[in-house]
Amino acid sequence: MKYTPFDGSSAPFTIGLKPMDLAEWLEVDEALEVYLAEKDRLYAELPEKVFVERADTGAAQQEVLDLIVANVGEHHGATHHREGDALRVGMRHVALCGSAPLKIASHLVQEDLVLMRKDHDGWRLVAASLCFPSSWSLTEKYDRALEDIHAPVPQFGRGTRMAELIARMFDKLQPANSVERMNWSLQGNRDLYHPLSHASRIDRADGKLREFSPEETAARIFIRVERQTLRKLPASGDILFTIRIYLDPLARLAAHDGGPAIAQTFAKQLLAMNGDQLRYKGLSQDRDLLVAALDAISRN
Repeated sequence: MKYTPFDGSSAPFTIGLKPMDLAEWLEVDEALEVYLAEKDRLYAELPEKVFVERADTGAAQQEVLDLIVANVGEHHGATHHREGDALRVGMRHVALCGSAPLKIASHLVQEDLVLMRKDHDGWRLVAASLCFPSSWSLTEKYDRALEDIHAPVPQFGRGTRMAELIARMFDKLQPANSVERMNWSLQGNRDLYHPLSHASRIDRADGKLREFSPEETAARIFIRVERQTLRKLPASGDILFTIRIYLDPLARLAAHDGGPAIAQTFAKQLLAMNGDQLRYKGLSQDRDLLVAALDAISRN
C-alpha cells in the first residue's frame, strides 16, 4: 500500500495540494503491463467512453505527448526506451506519430490524462484518456466547466467557496510549479474501470455486505487511492490533470507500517462525515460495518 491519504495527514473534502517534483510526476511500477493491457481492452471495447477530444486540442495533445516522452526517457529508462519514432515500453512498441497524441501518450503510462482549458465560464474538460474513472462518467463530464464537473461533490459546485478557490488555483498555476493531491474511495471489487454514476455509488461487494463479519468485510472491500497531479503546459497554457489509481484490499492495512493506527484514524474520518459526504462516497448504508472492520484492524 503506497499511499494512505486517510491517515489524518489531510481531511476529506479539502483541496490538499502540495508541490510536486517533476522527477516524480509519473509513477511506474511492476503493474505497468497490467494497466496498459487494461487500457488496450477498454480502447477496443468501449472507445467512446474512455477517450474524448475537441478538434482544436491537437497542438496541446502533442505538447502532452512530448512532455511525457521526455519525462519517461529521463526518469524511467529501465522500462521506457526510445527507438526512433517509437518508444519501447516493457515488451510493447508504441509508435509516437499519428492522430490523437493524447491517446498515444496514454499507452506509455499507467496514469489517466485529462486536458483542461480556460474558457469564458472557467476551466473546461476539452480532451481526455480516462480508462480508470473513480465513479464518474467521461461522456457526462466532457466539454463541461470544472465547477459543473464538481457539482455532485458536497460544497464544491458552482458558486461555492471551494469552487472559487480551485478556479483561482488553476488560474495561478505556473509551468514551473506543478502540484499533486490525493483522494480515496471504497469499492466492492478490484476493477480499475469503475464508472458508476453518482446516483448508484453504493460500492458493495455483492449487495450483502451487512451479512459479513468485520474480517470478511476487510477482505472484500478495496481502498481506491487516486494520486492526482496538475501541470500547466508551457506552450498552450492548458492544464494537464493526471490520475494514477492504486487498489488494495482494506485488510492489507493490517500489515502496513503503522496500519492499526491508520485504521483507527480512517474510522474516525468515516464517523465524522455528514450525510451528504457519505452519499457522495457511496457509504450511507455500510459506513458502520466498515468502521467495525477498521476497528478490528486497529485492535490487532
